[in-house]
Amino acid sequence: MDDRLRVGVVLGGRSSEREISLESGRNVYHNLDPSRFAPVAIYMDGAGALWEIGLTLLVQNTTRDIEARLAHDAKRLRYEDLAARVDFVYIGLHGKYGEDGCFQGLLELLDVPYSGSGVLGSALGMDKRVQRFILRQAGIDVPRTHAVARSAWDADRAAVLAAVAAAPGYPCVVKPAREGCSTALAVLDGPDGLAAAVDAALAWDNVALVEEKLSGTEVTVAVIEDGAGRPVAYPPTETPPLGAFLTIEEKFLPGQGVNVTPARLPGDVLAAVRATAERAFAALQLRVFARMDMYVTADGRIVVGEPNTLPGSSPSSTIFLGPIEEGIGPMDLVTRIVERSLAAHRQKKGPL
Repeated sequence: MDDRLRVGVVLGGRSSEREISLESGRNVYHNLDPSRFAPVAIYMDGAGALWEIGLTLLVQNTTRDIEARLAHDAKRLRYEDLAARVDFVYIGLHGKYGEDGCFQGLLELLDVPYSGSGVLGSALGMDKRVQRFILRQAGIDVPRTHAVARSAWDADRAAVLAAVAAAPGYPCVVKPAREGCSTALAVLDGPDGLAAAVDAALAWDNVALVEEKLSGTEVTVAVIEDGAGRPVAYPPTETPPLGAFLTIEEKFLPGQGVNVTPARLPGDVLAAVRATAERAFAALQLRVFARMDMYVTADGRIVVGEPNTLPGSSPSSTIFLGPIEEGIGPMDLVTRIVERSLAAHRQKKGPL
């Protein structure tokens, strides 16, 4: 008998980040220790349906390539049958319906343990507007932000533009409140183009954020719970953008971006960054692991831009770089995430 833990790696999904999810899920699948885990690749299509796929589909280039062959080369997996097929779900999804608490809630109803944060932590990690209220209350610095609701934008654009000029002012960054991978992100030096940028962001969500453009050192920090469930931040990675902001290619394609681990900052600043990442992780009630995107400004601010509760896990993703500095390779890290997620689910009372 095969007594290995059956781990369903769910990838694809319904969000704008589905292609990145494909890369993340594939890499997690191949980094599951074969002596301990029996991996099962599970593809979520654009309608949210699950399919068990084999290696032939797993290695396809794009989600479109996979979906063209699902009917003939995959097995439909009903949600209610998931618990009979796998013992644990490693969520390789990114963005809406995968990273925001929706899929986590489904797994809670099915009594299937899963990787990472629970329903609340996932929802807070995805919604940058709400998470910043919480982080600010916890005494953690966040970007000065003006939220633009669709209703206010449709009612009086001039009033919104005036409010943005007053705070946060220019230069500024415009983005949807609940998207990632630089989707609909714009960097503006002045009011020209702001209306178009807000329109573009509101095409993805009912709230757009206009935030101050921070200058200084951009860093990303892997935070992993230790064996006692305490968040531990690993050496920060510096991610200098090649242009106005980090593109999706720089974030996820090998050789396209620059990553420096540990970040080129004084030792005391690196320690403060790690401590802030741990505090933010706890304040947002995140669990098991996350990647915290942060800034160290020229005037000494340590600012939390946003957490990623299901961080990109492609071979070139920064989630692996800090742990590697301390001798934890990708397979070891994936194993720790599975083990510590299982521990969290054994100890929970109600949903995680």
